Formats: sequence, C-alpha cells, structure tokens
Amino acid sequence: VQLVESGGGLVQPGGSLRLSCAASGFTFALYAMSWVRQAPGKDREWVSTINPRSGSSHYADSVKGRFTVSRDNAKNTLYLQMDSLKPEDTAIYYCAKYEREDYYTGYLSSWTEYDYWGQGTQVTVSS
Repeated sequence: VQLVESGGGLVQPGGSLRLSCAASGFTFALYAMSWVRQAPGKDREWVSTINPRSGSSHYADSVKGRFTVSRDNAKNTLYLQMDSLKPEDTAIYYCAKYEREDYYTGYLSSWTEYDYWGQGTQVTVSS
C-alpha cells in the first residue's frame, strides 16, 4: 500500500489549495479515506472522511463550509479542496486509509480505524 500526497504549498489568507492523494496497492474504491492534519506543536486533528461508494462525507467543525473532500475511484485518487484558508490551517496534511473494507463511520471514532498513512504535504497559510 502506498499513499502519496501532493499539492501543498504557501498561500495567502483567503486563498485556495487543492491537495491530492494518489493511492496504490489496494482496491481504492472499497475503502473510506480521510484527511488528517498536524500543526507544529499540536496533536493531529481529523479533518474529513469520505465514504468509499456513495461519496458522502463528514468534516471537522473547523473546516466545514471551507473544505471539500472528493475522490475519483477510477484514478485511485483522493482530493481535498481548501478554500478561504486561514493561518490556523497551517499544518502538514496527511491522507489515511481505513483498515476495514467497505466501512464508514463518518466522524472520527478512533485513530485505530486507520492502517496506512501518507508521508504528508505541508500547507502554510501566511501573508
């Protein structure tokens, strides 16, 4: 299994970025996927999860209305569209794969739900 994030960078407050997570080594369409972030000196924070089949999704309150998660099962790719970015969105963003096939809890229930993580991509929001 391999998860490779890309698309991070430096953006001004109010700007946008689109992150991608290229997945390989498993049947992507059968697994829920999440975005998680970790800011310097802080605990990791769950951001969003998307259902493997229906495309339904859930978001942390801190990003709801600004971030949109999506997936292209034909391309084995997960996305995170981030709009109206704030300095407090600065973090390393990781994609993570649910361990259980065809299983979706919506909001984060436990970090043990995940069995693989990407290496992360840095997002910095600053003027």
